[in-house]
Amino acid sequence: MRKYWLRSKLLAEPRDQLKPSPLDLAIAAIEAEDPGEKCALARRLALEIANSGGRFPNSEAPPNLPDRPGRPKNLRLAAPGQTPRRRLSSDAGRAALLHALAHIELNAVDMAIDMAFRFRCEIGNLGLDGELFVADWCAVAGEEAHHFGLLAELLAQKGMRYGDLPAHDGLWRSAEQTAGSVTSRLVIAPLVLEARGLDVTPDLITRLRACGEIGAAAALEVIYADEVGHVATGARWFNAVCDRLRIDPEITFRREVDRHFAGRLKPPFNIHARAVAGIPLRFYAEAQTLQTDL
Repeated sequence: MRKYWLRSKLLAEPRDQLKPSPLDLAIAAIEAEDPGEKCALARRLALEIANSGGRFPNSEAPPNLPDRPGRPKNLRLAAPGQTPRRRLSSDAGRAALLHALAHIELNAVDMAIDMAFRFRCEIGNLGLDGELFVADWCAVAGEEAHHFGLLAELLAQKGMRYGDLPAHDGLWRSAEQTAGSVTSRLVIAPLVLEARGLDVTPDLITRLRACGEIGAAAALEVIYADEVGHVATGARWFNAVCDRLRIDPEITFRREVDRHFAGRLKPPFNIHARAVAGIPLRFYAEAQTLQTDL
């Protein structure tokens, strides 16, 4: 795997002495095996893009991004059915839940950065603002890095760290399966996978609070509020792409789900949060019984 910058230098050297490009930071973040290092690089990337006003020099050619993100060497990737049970009735189950959520957020960091740079040229070729696209998804990556930090701290309070338990590889596999099309990625990542978090998180917050996990419930409230914005970012860009391609968003959404999502979209759905984020009910209305509040 090509190394663009020594990641330790990216983190340690004064910024006035080292000026890596946004792409350098992006690749370093995706490649980083240490989660803390990855998140620090993601936050720096988001900050530098924001401070630049979204305008930065970059190649017009699609970048050579890493095929897989870096992960701790002790992390074991397993099939979804082979990960630890996450029953909230036991401390071990609650720790397993926090570990699974941390895994989701760390994948979200890599997927947001990959989204930003993998599809910048495709977005530009459609006549849309590729630099704004990068800025939006780098901002998402910075928030996902913050979410991971919240969950890592909760794990530390239980005497654990990310990598202590097995985790599944389904999220990055979805990124691999949608690497060839920004339309596919926008549907599957923010509008399906991340939108599922809008469905399940409110109930999870209530259950965590009921069993005394006040810190975990508070962290999920922060994550939930940010995720509404992330899904909204995905919906905004999805609609813009469909408009430029002159394709129907509803038909396209359903087609991409059929092609790239295993199984059907399952209720209950948080219809209110999905509507706020810009996902119309008609996109997923066939999925059996709907529920407006969780």
